[in-house]
Amino acid sequence: MDNEFSKPIKRLTYKNLDVWKQARSLAISVYKVCDKDPLRRSWGLCDQMQRAAISIPSNIAEGDERGTNKDALRFLFISKGSLAELRTQLDIAHATEKITGFEYEELECASGHVERLLGGMIRRRLEREKLGHHTDTPSSSA
Repeated sequence: MDNEFSKPIKRLTYKNLDVWKQARSLAISVYKVCDKDPLRRSWGLCDQMQRAAISIPSNIAEGDERGTNKDALRFLFISKGSLAELRTQLDIAHATEKITGFEYEELECASGHVERLLGGMIRRRLEREKLGHHTDTPSSSA
């Protein structure tokens, strides 16, 4: 007998957050660009770009799963810093002709979108902090 109580409960996690989804997509795009020449041959720059890119969704996830607003905020700010690193590295890769203008514009546009989403989430979390909501369930900010 199928009723509403026999259905599994869908738990909200960081994977439900738009900011995490977009940051993950950005990281995948960076990995794909790093697999192509001439950027592939610039191992140091490529490695730094990949590390910064993967740090963004990873820190969003870690902060969200910590269960406190304070931790979530701290990790969102770390993600924001990693995004700034990545944008700097993209600029350098473009200036040194390691990526095309099209690749740069695509990645810069995606980075800007992630930045806006991160900013919105940070603002919501800061407002929650002002209201005294220090603990919450994972992804309650979705």
